[in-house]
Amino acid sequence: MSEQTPVTAQELSDIITEFEQYRERLITETLEAAKKAKLSQKHAREKLEPQIATLDAKLEQLRQQKDNMTASN
Repeated sequence: MSEQTPVTAQELSDIITEFEQYRERLITETLEAAKKAKLSQKHAREKLEPQIATLDAKLEQLRQQKDNMTASN
């Protein structure tokens, strides 16, 4: 077994930034692919919604974890 080292506030900030960039890239690339495939933007967004909701929930958890970490310091 490996020991887990505590995550720093800076590492959490970096992870949050990466998730935010991934979220935007996912939306942009999916909508561009839908456009090329001549699918409606609405249909593409509906298909994306569960993934975006999951990402948003994870982002919120990470933000709360970071807030709790910085509040306790």
